Amino acid sequence: MASSNFVDYVKIFARSGHGGAGSAHFRREKFVAFGGPDGGDGGKGGSIVLQGDRQYWTLIHLKYQRHQFAEDGQNGSGARSSGRDARDIVIPVPLGTVARRVVELEDGTTTTEPVGEVTSDGERLVLLRGGRGGLGNWHFRSATNQTPRYAQPGEEGEEGAFILELKVLADVGLVGFPNAGKSTLLSVVSAAKPKIANYAFTTLEPNLGIVEVRDGRSFVMADIPGIIEGAHEGRGLGTRFPRHIERNSVLLFMIPADSDDIRRDYDILLGELTQYNPELLDKERLLAVTKCDMLDEGLIREMRAHLPEGVPAVFISSVSGLNIRKLKDMLWEALQR
Repeated sequence: MASSNFVDYVKIFARSGHGGAGSAHFRREKFVAFGGPDGGDGGKGGSIVLQGDRQYWTLIHLKYQRHQFAEDGQNGSGARSSGRDARDIVIPVPLGTVARRVVELEDGTTTTEPVGEVTSDGERLVLLRGGRGGLGNWHFRSATNQTPRYAQPGEEGEEGAFILELKVLADVGLVGFPNAGKSTLLSVVSAAKPKIANYAFTTLEPNLGIVEVRDGRSFVMADIPGIIEGAHEGRGLGTRFPRHIERNSVLLFMIPADSDDIRRDYDILLGELTQYNPELLDKERLLAVTKCDMLDEGLIREMRAHLPEGVPAVFISSVSGLNIRKLKDMLWEALQR
């Protein structure tokens, strides 16, 4: 995933189609006396619909198509001929897309209201419904009004602005400071090829990889861009990416072995997530101490005494493969819980 190709936030402007007008037509044929009303109904206007598509992983296709306008329904005509319904505008979106409608308040400011989210392939979410078609004058005939000269107009469509926000769906999310070894781990346990370099904020967008465990079993792992202290206040990459963690079942905290205080670093990371969304505390959490290829057993035992309590921990090395198999088994067991 190149950063220029990953778009997880976009604002679109949409308008559904107006319904077609009913027809106020009368049957006029040479050998038919008193033909009466025969106006047809108007067609339905097109709706604006989001549809989940597992083939999409970004909202980049909407970056340059922010205006979505549906067609109007066709007007009815004589001989009780109904107008054609307009086609709906169906917008494919990646799974995990959340839609919110922009609402203008009385004081001139704006807020957003949740519309819904798309979480499964083929799932549809209607943003704006097309206007209903009007009824022709044939519907309004009666014993006391045998020649109605009016028909029902079509219902107007809707329009509005919407915020589409992608929250990556994954089983395991990697949480850590920049340069903690998250991308390296993902490249080792899956076929993903994230950018890896020896400087902070190498990862600027989430990367996904499928991790195989045993007997054909697998799960999806997400490498989330690094978090720093104060991220909930906008420092570093701010709160743009922590929202992706909301859709992960298990959180794997990753802290390098050369950290000055592993317990403190863990508390900082957990605190940042808590400041962003307290519900993240309910997720299953594991701790991986990374870059342990130069540590001996004695040093590992000594360091284990200073790890956070109540969190399953494992010392790993993506370079030497130390405990990588054990880590995958622990993650799989956590997912089953």
